Amino acid sequence: MERTLYGEDHEAFRQSVREFVERALVPRAEEMIREHVIPRDIWEEAGRQGFFGLCIPEEHGGAGIDDYRFNAVFAEEVGRFTAAASSCFGIHADITAPYIVHLGTEEQKQRWLPDVAAGTKILAIGMTEPSGGSDLASLKSTAVRDGDEWVINGSKTFITNGHQCDLAVVAVRTDPTKGAKGISLFVLEAGMPGFTKGNKLDKVGQVESDTSELFFENVRVTDDHLLGPEGMGFIEMMKHLPQERLGNAVANLANARQILTETIQYTKDRKAFGAPIGTFQHNKFTIAEMVTKVEVTQAFVDQCIAAHADGKLTAVDAAKAKWWAAEVQCDVLDECVQLHGGYGYMNEYRVARAWRDARVHKIWAGTNEIMKELIGRDLGL
Repeated sequence: MERTLYGEDHEAFRQSVREFVERALVPRAEEMIREHVIPRDIWEEAGRQGFFGLCIPEEHGGAGIDDYRFNAVFAEEVGRFTAAASSCFGIHADITAPYIVHLGTEEQKQRWLPDVAAGTKILAIGMTEPSGGSDLASLKSTAVRDGDEWVINGSKTFITNGHQCDLAVVAVRTDPTKGAKGISLFVLEAGMPGFTKGNKLDKVGQVESDTSELFFENVRVTDDHLLGPEGMGFIEMMKHLPQERLGNAVANLANARQILTETIQYTKDRKAFGAPIGTFQHNKFTIAEMVTKVEVTQAFVDQCIAAHADGKLTAVDAAKAKWWAAEVQCDVLDECVQLHGGYGYMNEYRVARAWRDARVHKIWAGTNEIMKELIGRDLGL
């Protein structure tokens, strides 16, 4: 089905992103997998192309584009190539940067955003803790007043971009008596005394992303590192999570569509018992079901993108898009592996890597179970 979401400017931007992917990412895929990191020169190339500054105002080094559809195009094109790069770039530009744009003081914006847009300072966001998971309101990291300073202690885990981040927006408890209303956000800079990073975590998939733990031991900062009003951190996270979840849905679905396209071609080329395997009725029906499921899901995700571009996306609709797109992606890729047979289980085939990389999408940005809980609550259940 023809998509009607994007105009000529979006498609021209898509071509620029696609050329970047083919030039900067595709030739170095094996290197990134081997080193478990996206090299900094690739980040800087993406910054020079303007891909990280879409939401950042022009006076702070960005493009100042108030149209989420451009963000979605970037997520789609990078997601088509690899879930890991899409995750890393998304955390940097689409998830963490908006916190600084919307909550930062003018001095903070001038200090950090030009380098963020240029890709010379990499962002991470520290929400998840070892004992907390999806329960953000129960986080245990603290920031305690000591004269004119805050003293931060605690840790975060499963942090995308964690190992090479230059700046980390972290959620900590500033008032233990106020529950969710006692959480604040701080921006910590790599190299601060007491701020250390763990080794790159050994993950099942998305090995190109440098996921790690972050540790805070008596990290001292002043109010110029407090992001937004004290005690408003949880509320601000709830405001920003719908965009994170929609971005996940966009990239996940783009990845599934691409691998499905490649699989359909494989079933046309691969022969067994004297005929292309795609002509066998079971395989034909399986492919027909997948194509339908992907296109129907795309229609809903596109509606969510349009709603978000108009400032009308609800947290509940974002939750629907997030969990359903992750479910569809995993289901489709599992069938694509099956259609490839033994080759589908070989890491040299993109379908195997995509299948392995996709599994985490049911877990992060709020587990699929949490998404269903949000939807159920909205129904009065």
